Amino acid sequence: MTKRFSWFSVFLLPLTLTTTGVSALPAQAQAPGFCHAPPGEAKAKLKLLRAAIAGDASAQRAYDQKVAEDARQLQQCRSQNWPQNQAIWLRLHACDLEPGVLDTLLDRIVSRGYNQVYVEVFYNGRVLLPSANNPTVWSPEVRDPKYANRDLLAEAIQKGRKRGLKVYAWMFSLNYGLQYGQRSDRNATLARNGKGKTSLTLLDYADPNINLDNGDIDRAFVDPYSPQARQDYARMVQAILQRKPDGMLFDYIRYPRQTGGASVSSKLSDLWIFGNAAQQALINRATNQKGRAVIQHYLKQGSVSAATLKSFDSQYPKEKAALWQGRNIPKGKLPAVGIRTTRLNRDLWLLSVAHAYQGIVDYLSIFATTSMRQGIPAGAAFFPDANRRVGQGYDSRMQPWHRFPKNIEWHAMSYGTCGDTSCIVQQVQRVLKQAAGAQVKPVIAGQWGRTYRNRPSLEAQMSAIRRIAPQIKTVSHFDFSWQDPQFANARRSCRVTLLPGEDSLQSSIVP
Repeated sequence: MTKRFSWFSVFLLPLTLTTTGVSALPAQAQAPGFCHAPPGEAKAKLKLLRAAIAGDASAQRAYDQKVAEDARQLQQCRSQNWPQNQAIWLRLHACDLEPGVLDTLLDRIVSRGYNQVYVEVFYNGRVLLPSANNPTVWSPEVRDPKYANRDLLAEAIQKGRKRGLKVYAWMFSLNYGLQYGQRSDRNATLARNGKGKTSLTLLDYADPNINLDNGDIDRAFVDPYSPQARQDYARMVQAILQRKPDGMLFDYIRYPRQTGGASVSSKLSDLWIFGNAAQQALINRATNQKGRAVIQHYLKQGSVSAATLKSFDSQYPKEKAALWQGRNIPKGKLPAVGIRTTRLNRDLWLLSVAHAYQGIVDYLSIFATTSMRQGIPAGAAFFPDANRRVGQGYDSRMQPWHRFPKNIEWHAMSYGTCGDTSCIVQQVQRVLKQAAGAQVKPVIAGQWGRTYRNRPSLEAQMSAIRRIAPQIKTVSHFDFSWQDPQFANARRSCRVTLLPGEDSLQSSIVP
């Protein structure tokens, strides 16, 4: 009996790469050691799918058997190769509901050794829910009336699991989208800085491929303390959870990224804590009347003078010092008013920064807990450099990932560009040092087999991460459209067809 030739057994070879990358290979190059399938296997499966769509029942059975067989082989291959989980970030489109397109897409993902897929379910003010069953304030991504009752997310979860894929729901968080931000009945939910501006006034960096290094897409950041914003988001989270994804991934857990001098928040007016809800929450952190009055004054004026402090002393003679959560004053006689004023302004600045940070952490904790209470893991995507101190200030994104819950997944977006893998490795190491038991799951960007946008190949990046952190079990890649831009564009514009007699795009859909 002849032993069956499988892609699992062929591609279990070890991989050794330098930290500076590898020589350029074709876009569809196979990477030994990462469970990639030979092109012939994928083409044969596509042929069966086309015949099944045409109504060939035997081809449908053969295709289903091949899907199940590849799922088993993928599971076996991933269990014997690092990383144990290889994930891809993916945006779906209405055209994926056309016959066979979603199947072809997921088959391509499996053929590249992925066993997890992070499906974008909320972004740029659109939600991946059926238009006929969308209880949220956001527009559905699929707006074609003929698909009003089709549930693309539910179908992706079902078809993904059939192929051995875990399907996570990936969603923007504090960035609610332009349409939401322009609603008059939601204006009060927007985050504001000390100049009264919202993120809608900031310069936008329009890049159809998403620029990882600059700006935010369709930015309309809300105040994380806003009850209305939380209520709107909670309704959407519950709708997504009803589809029972294998995990929930929260992105944009931060404030807007700014550029130039504004990229550093170094004074009170730079902080996004001037929405009504955020201001009130900050004032409520006071633990005595003097503390409340001082915080209110600081929010209005940006500092407290010695004369103002003296007036507060006279106004609240029974209260020794202004107090708030976390502030401790040494016992004994108070120092001179000048010393007290300097200390007070320093402490108020630190309180304001901590308040901005805490809004992000609380918001994430609410929705991560909502997911985990239903038995669905939660995770957060973040930039390893977004929590940095910069001189006397802080990175404008003010993303306090070091304070994120340790019982959720930490998806560290390690997108450093320095011509080799060294800066990517440094970002991963920085997160690991502060993880304290949290599951760190690095996110890297690029293409298989070649340098892309000044980033080494995916296999070079992964090999470098493996050398410094072999304990990591999951690495994900941003994103599918980077790996397969022709197919992604065809799906976006509905130029993919698997129907008989229509082969105009056959070359672009063959892996």
